Amino acid sequence: MTGNDIVPPSQAPWGQAGKALDGVRILDFTHVQSGPTCTQLLAYMGADVIKIERPGVGDITRGQLRDVPGADSLYFTMLNANKRSITIDSKNRKGMEILERLVKICDVLVENFAPGALDRMGLTWEHVHELNPRMIMASVKGFGPGPYEDCKVYENVAQCAGGSASTTGFLGGPPLVTGAQIGDTGTGLHLALGIVSALYQRNRTGRGQRVLAAMQDGVLNLCRVKLRDQQRLTRGPLTEFSQYGQGIPFGVATPRAGNDSGGGQPGWILKCKGWETDPDAYIYFITQAPVWNEICDVIGEPEWKTHPDYATPNARLPRLKQIFDRIEQWTTTKTKFEAMDILNKYDIPCGPILSMKELAEERSLRDTGTVVEVDHPKRGKYLTVGNPIKLSDSPCDVQRSPLLGEHTEEILSQVLGYSEKEIAEIRTSGAITAPEKRTAA
Repeated sequence: MTGNDIVPPSQAPWGQAGKALDGVRILDFTHVQSGPTCTQLLAYMGADVIKIERPGVGDITRGQLRDVPGADSLYFTMLNANKRSITIDSKNRKGMEILERLVKICDVLVENFAPGALDRMGLTWEHVHELNPRMIMASVKGFGPGPYEDCKVYENVAQCAGGSASTTGFLGGPPLVTGAQIGDTGTGLHLALGIVSALYQRNRTGRGQRVLAAMQDGVLNLCRVKLRDQQRLTRGPLTEFSQYGQGIPFGVATPRAGNDSGGGQPGWILKCKGWETDPDAYIYFITQAPVWNEICDVIGEPEWKTHPDYATPNARLPRLKQIFDRIEQWTTTKTKFEAMDILNKYDIPCGPILSMKELAEERSLRDTGTVVEVDHPKRGKYLTVGNPIKLSDSPCDVQRSPLLGEHTEEILSQVLGYSEKEIAEIRTSGAITAPEKRTAA
């Protein structure tokens, strides 16, 4: 096999036949979280994801928050499953030659560098499209076109700029960011949808295109109900917010709503038995109108079913705090799981506050592949989140994350078709090795 013999994706040894994205090849220039979230999901769906990393360094998260000396961190392993790693120095002439050859045979290039970084590397949209007119070039950026498009953005910045922080927290308190990674992971999920859509369109047009997912846009999309409430606020108070019943005036912007439900059915987080010592002994309880009678019976207030102050949803809105205080008197006599068992018998919407420890140990999540135990050669066994999207004809087998440069020579030979002699020359050129290991410039 010579350097001109390229193995088509359909014949590639990596992956498993029958996956949804079998035959799709991803050139993965992503790092940290937003981009790797996207490419890992595509890998779960069967794409051959080739992760490009700098020799001797790799993705910065390999060493961040490290809990096992000498091993890749969980930060890295949980975002890079089912991928292959190749180390390439893009500043090396031979390294750039390898990158350009990968561009020619891949379907999608994904990156989440700071604005302009890929252009400075020499992989402009024009150059990439010249090398491969079918290439889809997908990017995560902090902001879309506008005054902030050149700004660097991280998770919490995106939450603040996208409207989440201003609407999270308790009334009168400071804005809060959420523990859910809606800026990074949320945007990665949006980008994955854009990539799959672009691949589908390419089947008709034969052309690649650019795909952009801005973190501000992604967060705002996830906060759309708050934009809904902003518009409703111009026409009067938001009556489903608990502050309405407490007589607290509304300002000009959608307020922080504590644990109020984001929909038309009032809800709140209530204490359960053991809350004094267990920080997660709580339940989310929704006073859904169709089961109001059942709620009254369960908590021991049957007269509320006909009382004019409680019988209708509109009558209850000014009294939500009083109502939830009374419900909490009942929930504090039950553990969150006991309360769940009772409430579910009557179809009363509720949910326990589950800790990460409880989720890690939940048997049903293991059975569905949502939580997966993976064995790593350096750190041993660890838990990761499997594919959150289940396809009946495309099962997902989660494979551990790659070691730095683990598949470099495999990709050079089996994907790019380099001969053993050519690989030896590449090795000595410094294109794929860390500086201290290089023997020639």
